[in-house]
Amino acid sequence: MAISLAASFGLSAMQVQAGGGTVQRVYESLRKRIITLELPPDTTLSRTDLTETYGVSQTPIREALQLLKQEGLVHIFPQSKTVVTRIDVPQTYEAHFLRVALETEVCRRLATEAPADVLTRARSIIRMQEAIAEDTSQIAVFQELDELFHQTLFAGLRQSGLHQLVRERSGHLERIRRLHLPEQGKVLNILSGHRSIVDGIASGDPDAAIAAIRGHLSQTVSRVEALREEFPQYFA
Repeated sequence: MAISLAASFGLSAMQVQAGGGTVQRVYESLRKRIITLELPPDTTLSRTDLTETYGVSQTPIREALQLLKQEGLVHIFPQSKTVVTRIDVPQTYEAHFLRVALETEVCRRLATEAPADVLTRARSIIRMQEAIAEDTSQIAVFQELDELFHQTLFAGLRQSGLHQLVRERSGHLERIRRLHLPEQGKVLNILSGHRSIVDGIASGDPDAAIAAIRGHLSQTVSRVEALREEFPQYFA
């Protein structure tokens, strides 16, 4: 879903599936299954099973797992097993700090430059989110659209590499967002935040755009401790 959505918005291949090779295909699939909690923390990943699931040899599986290890999403025990890590709260706060720092500047500059095509794409994504907002079976798709919205803002300044950097550091944060999404009112709050961000940019008011993005990004991180108490089995 994310690949087709990104393609329809003219985003580069690297932003969704860098290189398009077998390793990246396996990595993207496993990453998605981990951050959506289809593969919850403490799940053991068998390389033999993965080769059968993806129809590939051990080599791309091993390389994909190494990429996930670099993100802190799996722990590889040499000559033994690979296990999905629990959510690391300090890394979550670091990812949030990085994201706020970069996206604040992105929104400030977009408000100054006001590129019409970016606003058009962002509003189109919001409309797609609105169409599925009340369908609880579409939470994973809603989350992909959420990420695509932010990706579109970076792309508007030709800073897709920085979005990729944020993404690579946000695996733990994305899992917390997935725990947070089912809460009553969360989806509507996300939509409201996206509208405020677009309105701030469209108005040409950097302060309004900055306030909107800061408020939007603070929602999930403010719930970290409550979510850790509710779902202790997911956290380190």
